Amino acid sequence: MSKILILRFSSIGDIVLTTPVVRCVKEQVPGAQVHYCTKQAFSGILENNPYVDKVHVLGESLGELVQRLKAEEFDYIVDLHNNLRTRIIKARLGKPGRSFNKLNYEKWLMVNFKRNRLPDVHIVDRYLAAAAALGVEDDGRGLDYFIPAKDEVDLQTLPTPFQGGNYVAFAIGAQHYTKRLPTERIIELCERLNKPVVLLGGKEDAATGEEIAAHFDTQQTTHGTRIYNACGKYNLNGSAWLVRQAELVVSHDTGLMHIAAALGKDIISVWGNTIPEFGMYPFRTRYKVLQVEGLSCRPCSKIGYKKCPKGHFKCMRAISFEDLTI
Repeated sequence: MSKILILRFSSIGDIVLTTPVVRCVKEQVPGAQVHYCTKQAFSGILENNPYVDKVHVLGESLGELVQRLKAEEFDYIVDLHNNLRTRIIKARLGKPGRSFNKLNYEKWLMVNFKRNRLPDVHIVDRYLAAAAALGVEDDGRGLDYFIPAKDEVDLQTLPTPFQGGNYVAFAIGAQHYTKRLPTERIIELCERLNKPVVLLGGKEDAATGEEIAAHFDTQQTTHGTRIYNACGKYNLNGSAWLVRQAELVVSHDTGLMHIAAALGKDIISVWGNTIPEFGMYPFRTRYKVLQVEGLSCRPCSKIGYKKCPKGHFKCMRAISFEDLTI
């Protein structure tokens, strides 16, 4: 039996993007026992994954984690994070393994000099390359996301227009401000969606969701509410269930976009300061990109900022919705 450790500490989208590696290792390496190490906040994403045999959680002490991992006596380590802590873990465990290529130099060139030396390769393919020495190959089945029955949402508990699933799910949140449309632009985009819209996000997005819903209070469908603000009302799996039932998903460059791809949904993918060329666009599902082409200051970061460094925020404010028809 081969005992294999996969390392990826964060975050939601990145962990979902590692699921093809988990599945392929489990199914293609004879007798493989797959362990996954992540942060506590993200362990729930993996607890329902049938291809993961055991989840290890990074707490406050890296040293304690290393001791627990040593006791497992792994045969191989697949490092899908490749940061200082995962490199320390690999060194202290002293086992063979490989880290994925983060393309930091290529991203630096793109962000700072707008010189595109990025390979036309999705990050999932780079993750799979880190497991290639195990004889693992892409099985072509895309991403995985498993929702336990206890987190399924009864659509009959939603307002009437949403009970049949004939709605658009709009993930309005994102970790960084420069990856989110301004509220007035979300409203503008919702106005072009000729269907009921469920707004999805965390508790931190609830106030924005209320502002958007209030704008549409006077716009009723034949059966009632036009916008349903679900931000903060469900856990991640509950939000994923609402994504699964949606006819279409609109999302910023964030975790729910990758969950939507795992669930095989059609996606409208909205990009601000980051770019699809970084290799994290929706994987193996139909999608349309909304972005400002040819903006000289974009990308300004490989992650995001609390505010636009230039002050104009053209990457989001200047996105055209003219050709968008639903």
